[in-house]
Amino acid sequence: MNTLKRTGIGLRGAVLASGLIAFPVCTRLATAAAAVPASPRQARSASTSKSEAAPTTDKVLQFVREKFGVVSTVKLTMDPLEPSPHPDYYQTVVNIDDGKQPRKQALSIKRDGRLLLIGDLVPLNGDIDGAVSQAVRDAFKIPTSVKLSVTGALHPSKYAGFLNATVTANDGVHPAQSQDFLVTDDKKYLNLGGAAYPLNVDPRRQALSVMTLKDQPTQGPAHAPVTIVEYADLECPSCAHMHEFLEDQLVPKYGDKVRVVFKEFPLVKIHQWAETAAIANECAYQIDPSKFVPYRTLIFKHQNDIDAVQANTSQVHDLLMSYGQQVGLDGAKLASCVDSQASKARVELGMQEGEQLSVASTPTFYINGKFQGAAPPDIFFQAVDDAMKDGK
Repeated sequence: MNTLKRTGIGLRGAVLASGLIAFPVCTRLATAAAAVPASPRQARSASTSKSEAAPTTDKVLQFVREKFGVVSTVKLTMDPLEPSPHPDYYQTVVNIDDGKQPRKQALSIKRDGRLLLIGDLVPLNGDIDGAVSQAVRDAFKIPTSVKLSVTGALHPSKYAGFLNATVTANDGVHPAQSQDFLVTDDKKYLNLGGAAYPLNVDPRRQALSVMTLKDQPTQGPAHAPVTIVEYADLECPSCAHMHEFLEDQLVPKYGDKVRVVFKEFPLVKIHQWAETAAIANECAYQIDPSKFVPYRTLIFKHQNDIDAVQANTSQVHDLLMSYGQQVGLDGAKLASCVDSQASKARVELGMQEGEQLSVASTPTFYINGKFQGAAPPDIFFQAVDDAMKDGK
């Protein structure tokens, strides 16, 4: 089991978009996984009623492109809809071709065209806990050395018609970590994607309605045609990698055509000092907005140094104070703000906003409201270019 802190795309992060990402992201589950596999189709006895309004291919592909940040240079095609093991759903496969490594992604789509799930709906037979654990192990090829178990009872999810099953992974070496999966209310089917997406909602408009852009740490002019909103964790190595990319490549390339809005999204369940650093960074913004990005950059550059003393909160505090002074922040003001947690409300607002957007991994970006995960430079540049074209 890979340590989540340094590598891996977690199970819930294994959505279609992750299939196009070369960089690892920080997620809530330690077990690394590729995109949810398109499982072999089972024999079906159900037939499709001609009276049902099946969702169109164009609608599904457009939704997938918008929701999961698939850039215009990536070709998407979809296999014909087939009956799912669940009588209320179809299942299909989206084919993703970026010209380098073709991939496939299984989808389940409700017959009324209103809901889309990542991955198939897997029938659960016999003991529910054992069936869920085995299905997760089989789908993600988790070795037998890693113990999987369903923790607690199935409990309500935020998606109508589904319960959450919390699966805990423990390899006996790293801290045990958990991930929620969806089980239908009747407890007969498991969905490995962990999220349900309404097909009748415009993903971009929905995201823009949630995000607050006023009084936020920002880099670039307010009139820029492209706004990139980033949800990041200061303890996340891939966030540090993407921050370096933004500062050294993207901002210089686009200049005043791009504005970056920074949101704190510390993964408090898995990262020991991320929340403290987020509070300190937001304190920097409150004290002197011009110091926010330099301070953020310095924290990212010194992740390993903070990791080395993370068990000692006073030493973590001292390092954060030192980095603040190095970028010209008033040490007394920074210490007072951090110690009183005066900026914690700002951090919590960013986290709540991210939760509303179903942010499941860091870094997560929204480019003019369109989702974009961590990605190689060519993909990220294309996403910005697409946003500029869409805005014309």
